[in-house]
Amino acid sequence: MMTIDSPKDKIAKPQPLAKLADMRPATLDKIEKAVRKVFAGFDPSEVTMAQIAKSANVSLQTLYKYFGDKQTLFNTIMDIVLGRLAARIMDHLQGIDSVKDRLRKTLWVCFDFVDTHPDAVMVLSSVSVSRIRSIAIYENKELIGAFLDVLEDGQKRGVLNDSVPLYILFDVFMGFISRLGFMHIMRQSHTPINKDFDALFVILWRAISKPEIERLQ
Repeated sequence: MMTIDSPKDKIAKPQPLAKLADMRPATLDKIEKAVRKVFAGFDPSEVTMAQIAKSANVSLQTLYKYFGDKQTLFNTIMDIVLGRLAARIMDHLQGIDSVKDRLRKTLWVCFDFVDTHPDAVMVLSSVSVSRIRSIAIYENKELIGAFLDVLEDGQKRGVLNDSVPLYILFDVFMGFISRLGFMHIMRQSHTPINKDFDALFVILWRAISKPEIERLQ
């Protein structure tokens, strides 16, 4: 399980923090890439602010000025990363009425995230349950609501399995994405996971759709 805090980082930090919006976009981009790289490659409890600053080629003072401590830095950066994923998913859901097509779009965007952000996937896979709540996007009602609305609509239309509670469908859907994405990276595959997208979606669809609906297709 992931533990962020380290005695090495328990030093005086300037308060109040500077507004992140005042940081140059190029600097924030370098810091984001450094956080993803360092936390994916080292034991999180041993990662220091100095390590991240060196990897990002920014001053240690800059990190403390805008983030204050390592935990806040980690949470903020991962929230930014997942926030972009949330925006893409919600954008792809716009204007699509078919339950199957909406789920298909969502799965494709999530797997594309696996292909383009493998370091972020590795970092998130090691975050403990107690730490997940610190990343704001996991509490994003708009994103979670979008997922649940699609699944609930599918149950109401008689397309998705309604013999189990809604949250079970949600867990199956998210578990499918998480496990396949993580193992794809662990196996160090040289081909994108979306190369097999059609076959993977068929597996997921069969798992959550009503059996009688599946037989008719």
